[in-house]
Amino acid sequence: MVSPSIISLPLILYLSFFSFFFVSPSQSHNNNNNNKVSLALYYESLCPYCSNFIVNYLPKIFTDDLISIVDLNLVPWGNAKLRSATNFTCQHGPNECLLNTVEACAIAAWPELSKHFPFIYCVEDLVYQHKNNEWESCFQKLGLDSRPIDLCYKGEIGKQLELNYAAETKALQPPHTYVPWVVVNGKPLYEDYEKFLSYVCEAYQGTHKPKSCTKASYLSSDVKAMPKHSVSDMEE
Repeated sequence: MVSPSIISLPLILYLSFFSFFFVSPSQSHNNNNNNKVSLALYYESLCPYCSNFIVNYLPKIFTDDLISIVDLNLVPWGNAKLRSATNFTCQHGPNECLLNTVEACAIAAWPELSKHFPFIYCVEDLVYQHKNNEWESCFQKLGLDSRPIDLCYKGEIGKQLELNYAAETKALQPPHTYVPWVVVNGKPLYEDYEKFLSYVCEAYQGTHKPKSCTKASYLSSDVKAMPKHSVSDMEE
């Protein structure tokens, strides 16, 4: 688990947080989109290890010049289980099914990463602080219209989005066995997921490797191994 000394971003930093998502035209031009590294996170909203990763690790890709080489895909399903063709249960109960669906709706309503990630970050930051019941405050904090999300998660659209994510998760090869399940260019990182930046930099095949990839903190030899079992295993 993350050190207690790591503090979640307070509300006053949310505005500056948006600056993480700006990629200058020159950065976009200098990095061939065909060389982007695929980074996928299969997770569930109330998994403590998932919220820890989303809040304290994943935002690192939005700093410096890394975001220009990454294609990030978030899949909020995790260890949920289908009970029939249209019904499912979640590992951490109904509230997790609710927030999984809310986050799926955010991705659908605001397809751009710069739009949906701040919202998901905000929700998961509240989960990290054990305040997940306050998730609706993220609309006001980020100046977002709640109506598209309300219509989505309260209706059939939200359920269908989750069923689509169920199918995507089930199709993983090799199959996932816990969350967070982080995949770089189709290869799972298993319990090495906190060192994902090293794998992203290693996988990038573009002509101009980002300067960030040369930083010692991003090299696998300089990143401490995470404690074993910092994951939520699937239930039988």
